[in-house]
This record gives sequence, C-alpha cells and structure tokens, in this order.
Amino acid sequence: MKNELTSAIAGKSVLITGGTTGIGRETAFLLAKHGASVMIFGRHREELNEALQTIQDQIPAAQIQGIVADVADQSDIQRVFSMLDDEFGTLDILVNNAGLGYSSIMKGEYKDWEYIVNTNLLGYMACAHEAIKRMEKNHRGHIVNIGSMSADTKEANSSVYVATKAGINGFSTSLRKEANSKGIKVSLIEPGAVNTNMQQQSPAEKKEQVADLHMLEAKDIAQAILYILIQPPRCDVVFMQIRPHLQLI
Repeated sequence: MKNELTSAIAGKSVLITGGTTGIGRETAFLLAKHGASVMIFGRHREELNEALQTIQDQIPAAQIQGIVADVADQSDIQRVFSMLDDEFGTLDILVNNAGLGYSSIMKGEYKDWEYIVNTNLLGYMACAHEAIKRMEKNHRGHIVNIGSMSADTKEANSSVYVATKAGINGFSTSLRKEANSKGIKVSLIEPGAVNTNMQQQSPAEKKEQVADLHMLEAKDIAQAILYILIQPPRCDVVFMQIRPHLQLI
C-alpha cells in the first residue's frame, strides 16, 4: 500500500498555506514522506524553521522548503508564488489551509474582522487564482480547501469565523464547477474539533479530549487529504466532513 501511495504522490509539487503548524504541518510531513516536493509558508519565522528542521530530521530525503509570508498580504502571496516558480517551475497541488479563529462580531472592530476575512477567505481565493493560472497550462492539478464544520453548525458567538468558513464552502462548490473543465480538481474538507493552536484549551485538556474521542488530531486530517489526492483521475472527492466520534454537532 505504501508503494502505491508513494507512486501517486512522488514527484508532485505541493504548496501548503499555513504549513508551519497543525494540519498544514502534518500534511507537509505526510506528503514529503511519500516523495512530494513541498513548499510551506506561515507568518512566524520560529515556527517555520522548527517545522522545516523537524521534517528534514525525520525524513532526510525530504524535498521541503519554506518561506515566511502572510496569506492576508497580497504582496506576500506574490512572493510565495514567485519562489514556487523558481524552485518547482510548476504546481500540482495546493492545500489552502491557513486560518485563524475568531468569536463574535460584537468583539473587536472593522480592522480585526477585515484581517480574519483576508486570512480565512480572501487568502484562499488569491492562492487558488494563482494556482489555477499555473495548473491550467498542464490541464491538471488539485486544490484542497480546508474549511470547518462551523459552516454548517453555525454555532453562536462565532459569527465572524462562521462567516469565513461558510464562504469557503460556497467558494469551493462554485470553483469546482469552473475548474473541472480545465482538468483541475477541487475538494473541500470540513473538520470538526481538531487538536491545533486554534483550540483555546490547555494542551492537557486537548489531549484528554482526544483520548475521550471528542477531538481529532491534526494528522487525521492529513491522512484524509492524502486519501483525496491519491484517487484516480476519473474520481473526485468533492466534499468530506470529519468529526470526532463523540462530537454530536
């Protein structure tokens, strides 16, 4: 099975937004393990360096690179794709993953909401735009958008975050209809609660919730991404929800 996975992923060029922590980092590790050439980016140098070093230490042959950049900044996105062109020359897979949590619209002010929308939604749109320009030249590619079940549960006191995740849901559906004729797949994954920095509980509390089947690990979502990416050309995994076993909503 591992050889089949490796042959499906090996040599593919991958860009992962928010690839320095959580789901993005676990996905970078898993795809690099199976032979992909992976580029990650995030906002913080320390997290980037730590992620790159850890992956390289555990997978000495890994083709892994990174850059400090903010997906909410248009000029940073241009820098990322310029580096991608220089290093890889092409793009096979985009994992749109960078995101920030936020609570109610009654918290903060315009500039705070604007930054969340730019990160959680506009950043997805901008990276997809740049990715498709490159993918359509080869009439193939795959965009995986990481959303959230909050788009459906629409919990109270999370209106800003919910708005962005509902936007990703609609964006993914429409984008797939545009991109499929270009040979490009678009998939949306909506996880439930995942043990990442976005969760406000202490590390001990999150570990307990994982053990009690109320929370997922980031590597669970990485495995789902891998599953989507290795499907044959005739098969599209359009939408996937993944929730902890005992998460009831």
